[in-house]
Amino acid sequence: MARKSTLIPMLVIGTLFFIFGFVTWLNGSLIPFLKVICTLNEFEALFVTFAFYIAYTVMALPMAFVLEKTGYKKGMALGLFVMAVGALLFIPAAKAAAFGIFLTALFTLGTGLTILQTASNPYIVLVGPIESAAMRISIMGLINKGAGVLAPIVFTALIFTDMQIGTDLSGMDRVALAGQLVKPYIVMAVMLTVLALFVLFSSLPEIEFVEDIYDDENIFGFPRVVLGAVALFFYVGIEVISGDTIGLYAQSIGMQNVTALTSYTMAFMVLGYLIGVLFIPKYLSQEKALTYSALSGIILLFGVVFSSTTDITISSYLWGWSGIMLLPNSLVFVALLGLANALVWPTIWPLALEDLGKHTAKGSALLIMSIAGGALLPLAFGRIAQTLGNMQEAYLFGILCYFIILIYALKWHKMKGWRV
Repeated sequence: MARKSTLIPMLVIGTLFFIFGFVTWLNGSLIPFLKVICTLNEFEALFVTFAFYIAYTVMALPMAFVLEKTGYKKGMALGLFVMAVGALLFIPAAKAAAFGIFLTALFTLGTGLTILQTASNPYIVLVGPIESAAMRISIMGLINKGAGVLAPIVFTALIFTDMQIGTDLSGMDRVALAGQLVKPYIVMAVMLTVLALFVLFSSLPEIEFVEDIYDDENIFGFPRVVLGAVALFFYVGIEVISGDTIGLYAQSIGMQNVTALTSYTMAFMVLGYLIGVLFIPKYLSQEKALTYSALSGIILLFGVVFSSTTDITISSYLWGWSGIMLLPNSLVFVALLGLANALVWPTIWPLALEDLGKHTAKGSALLIMSIAGGALLPLAFGRIAQTLGNMQEAYLFGILCYFIILIYALKWHKMKGWRV
């Protein structure tokens, strides 16, 4: 890709990353919300993440072929139009308070995001030097997770203007709460359509790849890409667990009005991305950042499991919307996982995509497919929590995720071929 100017691509892709974050991290609020509206248990509620993230696996390779036909700019516009359709599907879902339609709407949103993610992540990697790609992705992460901080707060402010969520709502209250979703998602659909038209008619340059020595190589011949997808599978799983289950966990220990808690995890991710912007690559290599992230995640999980659910150690003012909210020690450690998670995505992408040339689109699609971890691993977490009868202990499951990330940081990303 020509590198005459990075300003326009960074501005356009930055806008898209804000959309990614806002739509994605609304799920953390939707899970406890739909649990009440549709009378679900914890395991059933986590099908919200399954429906949303499984779209990445089902649609990633088809969307890679779409991008090869349409080009990256038209593909991004198409993805935004598909997301607009998904937002509109929330209207019949809310009016019927039907969990199945909600899941269909979430899958459609995930499909649109699949196109956008498959196109935008290579843009950020290739728009400048490969050794500073993690820094650029960290900038996008700041925008993405900044939206993730705002999304639960905005959701809570718009949906619960006169009502509080609880487990003892009457049938009429549930219908009234579900109806509160209609106007926000209409606004979202309009904004997505406008943004799609903006991208379509923008001066965003197309990616142009030069000939490379790997033209005849199958994408599965690159261990660093395949194993990068494995590492990202476990990363997205633990990222979603830390961000989207914090509300459920808070409910399980008796807290009320928990739909804004995802903002705490996102706020710590923003802090982690700031570290990436300031320190990579000048003071911290991408490889070391990934290693430290995995190790800190393991340490924090022990903090989640072995700390108190009653002692209070932190208070935070959520932008004036939720007032002062005091968190038990264990919940603080769940939120701190956001700090450990922040630099995993920005470091794995450049390590995995280096020197792929024309195979970048398929390599990107393979990495995007790994987002299925966000669909499957939270469900596994939910089943473990249900079996144990203790969600706090279930967080130990995340150690497996960070261990796989650690192996990729130390060994797998260096592999040039499958032969040892």
